[in-house]
Amino acid sequence: METIFTKIAEGEIPAYKILESEQFLAFLDISPLKRGHMLVIPKKHTDDLFDIDDQELAEMIVFAKKVAKALKKTYQCRKVGVAVLGLEVPHAHIHLVPINEERDINFSNAKLSLEDDEMKVIADTIKGNL
Repeated sequence: METIFTKIAEGEIPAYKILESEQFLAFLDISPLKRGHMLVIPKKHTDDLFDIDDQELAEMIVFAKKVAKALKKTYQCRKVGVAVLGLEVPHAHIHLVPINEERDINFSNAKLSLEDDEMKVIADTIKGNL
């Protein structure tokens, strides 16, 4: 199944990539809740996170941990919030959001609209903290 995330993983659609491996990709959300809000996806399409093979899911969490540590270092937030929703795009993904309060990861909050230059700076800064 082709989704926007599959197209990003295949390089058909550009993204503000943070970290990439053979199996996974972390990139900035283009409609973030907070600066630094990113997504971690498996490159292989799976609709539901809990349909991923156990070993691959464990590897995905370790991959997400690496970028979450860089995110926390970049924004010096209290925590990096983790959310798995999966309703908006039928491709398994994990949201990582720098948070200081629980309401910072409320998906009903207004999304930020950031310019390309700022998104590039955010991505480069997080990558520099990997």
